[in-house]
Amino acid sequence: VPAKTYDTGAYHEPGAIGILFKIVHAFLYLVQPNSFPQGKQINYFCLKYGFVTDAIYYEIGFIVSAALGLLFILLLPLVGLCFCMCRCCDNCGGEMHQRQKKNADCQRSCFATFLFVASLIIRQVVGVLCAYAANQHLTNQVRGAKKLVNSNFKDLKTFLNDTPAQIDYLVSQYNTTKDKALSDLNSCFLTKVFFKKFHVLAAIRETKEALENVSVSVEVLQEGTERLHANLTDVKMHLSNTLSDSACNAAQAASTCNIIRNSLSQLNINANFSGLPGVSSQLAKVNDVLKIDLSSLVQKVYIKSVLESVGSNITTFTKTLPVQKILADLMVHLTQSETYVQDYFPLVEQYDFYRWLGCLILCCMVVLILVFYYLGLLCGTCGYDKHASPTTRGCISNTGGNFLMAGVGFSFLFSWVLMIVVVLTFVTGGNVEKLVCEPFEDKNLFKILDTPYLLNQHWKNYLAGIIFKNPNVNLTFEKVYSDCKENKGIYTSLHLEHLFNINELLNISMYTEDVALRIEHIQINLSKIILLDEIGKENLLNFSSSGIDGIDFSAYLTEINKSVTKVDLLSFANDLEARADQLPKGALENALKGHANNIRMIHNQQVVPLEQAMSTLNQSIRLLKRTSSELMIKVKNVISAVNAAQNLINNNASQVIVQETKKYMDTIIGYFEQYTEWVKESIAMEVAACKPIANVIDTAVDIFLCSYIADSVNTFWFGLGGSSMFLIPAIIFAVKLSKYYRRMDTEDVYDDTENGNNGYHKEHLYGIHNPVFT
Repeated sequence: VPAKTYDTGAYHEPGAIGILFKIVHAFLYLVQPNSFPQGKQINYFCLKYGFVTDAIYYEIGFIVSAALGLLFILLLPLVGLCFCMCRCCDNCGGEMHQRQKKNADCQRSCFATFLFVASLIIRQVVGVLCAYAANQHLTNQVRGAKKLVNSNFKDLKTFLNDTPAQIDYLVSQYNTTKDKALSDLNSCFLTKVFFKKFHVLAAIRETKEALENVSVSVEVLQEGTERLHANLTDVKMHLSNTLSDSACNAAQAASTCNIIRNSLSQLNINANFSGLPGVSSQLAKVNDVLKIDLSSLVQKVYIKSVLESVGSNITTFTKTLPVQKILADLMVHLTQSETYVQDYFPLVEQYDFYRWLGCLILCCMVVLILVFYYLGLLCGTCGYDKHASPTTRGCISNTGGNFLMAGVGFSFLFSWVLMIVVVLTFVTGGNVEKLVCEPFEDKNLFKILDTPYLLNQHWKNYLAGIIFKNPNVNLTFEKVYSDCKENKGIYTSLHLEHLFNINELLNISMYTEDVALRIEHIQINLSKIILLDEIGKENLLNFSSSGIDGIDFSAYLTEINKSVTKVDLLSFANDLEARADQLPKGALENALKGHANNIRMIHNQQVVPLEQAMSTLNQSIRLLKRTSSELMIKVKNVISAVNAAQNLINNNASQVIVQETKKYMDTIIGYFEQYTEWVKESIAMEVAACKPIANVIDTAVDIFLCSYIADSVNTFWFGLGGSSMFLIPAIIFAVKLSKYYRRMDTEDVYDDTENGNNGYHKEHLYGIHNPVFT
């Protein structure tokens, strides 16, 4: 069955970002390790505990994670507000006074290292880069989705347009089966009854073909040898003129020129076909004999009309099927859908740009915080002077501390906004992955949809109820998808035998009964048929005396066995060119080489076709020679066989025909059984192969929803959420570290003579104000 190749490859390879997708999938498994509930479980929980209980049990991981996110959203701004008010009251590190300790350098280094590591994780490992990559990946896929959408629409149109042609092809192949049956009736049945001994007919036809070949070949050879003789004469004349050049009188060229001059006599034809006798008279007599058509009797048998009526019934039945109307309606809806998608796709790209810009702003919020942290680390580390006291720290170091506190402030301002986005996308994208994508991949989603009485409490099979209005038909979403995935025919995939049963059309038994009934009542009157009248017999006798045996076969074979020319022109040309190479460089050498090339061209264009014609003539003459030796005996056998067949026709031909036809019925029925089995197999597996339907589902769910959207969204919240979580330790380390970089208002006084405190005094007793601020 002719079938088109579909363009859509419903498979998506994410590339390098696929590693991030797998990490996110593993994280979601930790959040939600529960297996996807089966349809029976859903029914059980819905009936016994209610749907809410089942949903809480399955969604417990998402619920807990979302609750933690909500606490983050509520508490972090509140903590930030309290922290700000506390610092305004010179508490929580807000007092510009630093207590000096022996391990101050160690603490400063540790806080700087921890802050750098936290910022690095936020920026690279699970942070901004991860979120930005996911954001950009989604935008790139949306921009390239139009090509995939167009490919799916093209495949669906191909599917709808090719289906009628495939059905017509199946119907048209009935004519092949019918022609085979009639051909066997002609060549086997009638020949078996009447013409068992008419082998001479083949001999007559072979004789005719052989005579025609002889006539044509002799004509070709005669014309060809005349033209070859003329060309060879011209070559000899030009060679002779070239050798008469004064250059041949030179001592170095004289001997070579004489050798070439002496070989010119070899350039002549060898075989002469002009004297061969013609065979036109014999051919005319054979054509007169072949005017008798001994096989026209087949038209008297009425099997052909029976077989044609079967084909007419099949064609009529296929036209009554609602296939054309259904396909036409589907094509209209498909065209409208394609137009709708094409019109709104620019709008989708526009909204995707707004989404991309919003996600980029969220990433920039984190980047802004990181910039303050990195600037604070850079300025604080480069400007820190361990010999300077807290009140005399440099401007660069103080700026670094201010940058760190600015990063802390922006962290409190932005973190709750980031977490709101994270929680929303986490709940949405995570549930799409766990409730749609993973069940779709392992086909559990189809099993849920196929659960009896789930989608409709009155229907056992929902899809069968929609299509056939009969929910008891065993038609499931999973089976339809699997069959279409394997590119099976839509007749098998959708169980369309419940709409129109093709077995009724292809029930060969009702046709065989009709054929048998017609054969049983065949009435054939062949008494007026004369197979071979006296004129025909006289023609056969004339054929035996047509003169074929009088053809002079020896004359033909004598000329055929000769070569076309006296010398092999290729060898002569090669020898001429070799002798030209022995001459001094000049015009004589070039002229001789030109003559050699001319001789080669004559061989290729004239001698080779003549040799092929001689081969055909040789085969035909030998066939005629064999035929003529047994011609008279075969003709006598033909006349005897015709007389016996005529006697059979005059007495009991009708009865013999009916009997032989009944014997041959099994063979005829076997042809149609093969035809019907082939049609059934083709309809089940090849006609309207529904691979494009499975591709559309894969494209919509697996590629667009899961690979493009869900994976990108989940990776985005994973990166953004990780950044938001790591802002908490970054805030702590930044606040602690800023104390070591900022310029203090007061500082501890170190006294070597005081005992009991290791040289350090309490800040509130010995605080000395910074002279700059005082």
